[in-house]
Amino acid sequence: MTQLPASTAKKLGLVIDLDTCVGCHACVISCKGWNTENYGAPLSDQDAYGADPSGTFLNRVHSYEVQPEMGSAQLIHFPKSCLHCDDAPCVTVCPTGASYKRAEDGIVLVNESACIGCSLCAWACPYGARELDAKAGVMKKCTLCVDRIYNENLPEEDREPACVRTCPAGARHFGDLGDETSDVSQLVAARGGFDLMPEQGTKPVNKYLPPRPKDVMPDYDVLAPFLEPVATDGKGFAHWLDKALSALPGGAK
Repeated sequence: MTQLPASTAKKLGLVIDLDTCVGCHACVISCKGWNTENYGAPLSDQDAYGADPSGTFLNRVHSYEVQPEMGSAQLIHFPKSCLHCDDAPCVTVCPTGASYKRAEDGIVLVNESACIGCSLCAWACPYGARELDAKAGVMKKCTLCVDRIYNENLPEEDREPACVRTCPAGARHFGDLGDETSDVSQLVAARGGFDLMPEQGTKPVNKYLPPRPKDVMPDYDVLAPFLEPVATDGKGFAHWLDKALSALPGGAK
């Protein structure tokens, strides 16, 4: 079984703003593209254009309708990938040591050459963040684009996870959550960021920012302005029109 490091120098991870995410799936597509077409390990698809397609994805977006205590129902888009937990059960359950957590930055990775595809790590993960690649026969998971964030062949602005770089709404943030002064740590503190399923005791590094409460519209009858008397003072054009219509045959008396 693989041992977890006693501590990590950094805690690189993501902060995802559930208030800002619009569910466009750009992060899903960019993740699939980077890991299939660039430096990452390919993510296979089976019968992609057939009647029963399936494939491997490292990031997925789920959508839920929730009913707050106050106000109308809201549609919340919930992106989910590996949370790079401090106490990662997927690591300690691995029988070959293929799953491991890096001491230098806290990223959880899979050594695919040592993976036997037993799926124990997938069963141990409470978040469903690991997927067995049916073609390769090995486990795949989010790497935080480790082949990208340290890649000196890329421009500085591109040295962040593909999902963060491509998010059009700015809902995804990347940085060192072990540093209290980092932008991501300050964002979590300011917005009340939270762990996903903290009761599992996995201590996920990734954090979520809660949706902001929406404005509550007061009860308002849209027809009310049209139900008010047009003129109450007996003067002006409305009064003249009322008298003119009353003089017509069948008019109001």
